[in-house]
Amino acid sequence: MKKGLFIFILMFSVIISGCGANKKDNEDKVIKVASQAPPMTDVVKEAAKEAKKDGWEIKLVQVNDNVAYNDMVSSKEADASFAQHKPFMEKYNKERDANLATIQPIYDAKVGFYSKKYKDINAIPKGTKVAIPNDISNEGRALAILEEQGLIKLKDGVGVNGTTKDIIENPKDFKWLKVDLLNLAETYSEKDVSLVYNYPTYISKIGLKPADALFLEKNIDNRFSIQLVAREDNKDSDKIKALNKAMKSDAVKKYLKEQHKDTLIPSF
Repeated sequence: MKKGLFIFILMFSVIISGCGANKKDNEDKVIKVASQAPPMTDVVKEAAKEAKKDGWEIKLVQVNDNVAYNDMVSSKEADASFAQHKPFMEKYNKERDANLATIQPIYDAKVGFYSKKYKDINAIPKGTKVAIPNDISNEGRALAILEEQGLIKLKDGVGVNGTTKDIIENPKDFKWLKVDLLNLAETYSEKDVSLVYNYPTYISKIGLKPADALFLEKNIDNRFSIQLVAREDNKDSDKIKALNKAMKSDAVKKYLKEQHKDTLIPSF
């Protein structure tokens, strides 16, 4: 009787241990990706379909702002994020002493300036307000686009790294309204704002798309590609390799070209 009981307990223990191992194996196949809004979240969902073919589960963790997705990856609550370009990530690393790392550029968003009042760049009056992002990485890109159009001139060599302090010529005497990227679209209807910089993701909230812009970025700088981002300590892991493979798959590229051709350009 005692021998039979011992064998039963032993077998039960083996079964429980096996279940625990299987659960751990399943968890190791889950890749958590933090993202913020479409089309970034849509791309993650498409990549999940591809990863599933190789036995991986990509779990999308959607957040509401431009800090949370980095915080989650930095604190290891998520394995990776898909929501930002490299300069923005570098700014986060510097401010938070973090160790995030870019893995793969996925697409370039069609960015530019929108105007509710004007259809001709020459009609923009002097002394008007221009709404631009209040974070330095996006501010520089916005100013570089204005320089492309001949509306301002920056110090030589500044490029996309400039700030309003680097403007050496401002013939229309623009007044700068610096706003959080998430709130820029709201300035479109303000009566004293003639130009508003924005991304397709955010301007779509008010029913606009890049085709509605007064002018778009001419020279695309791939540093501003929306990137897959992980950490220095996990960037070479099997999870990130599997995620990267899915994100830059032919299926995802086809999806970008067919479903979002009006707002972005694949960068892989």
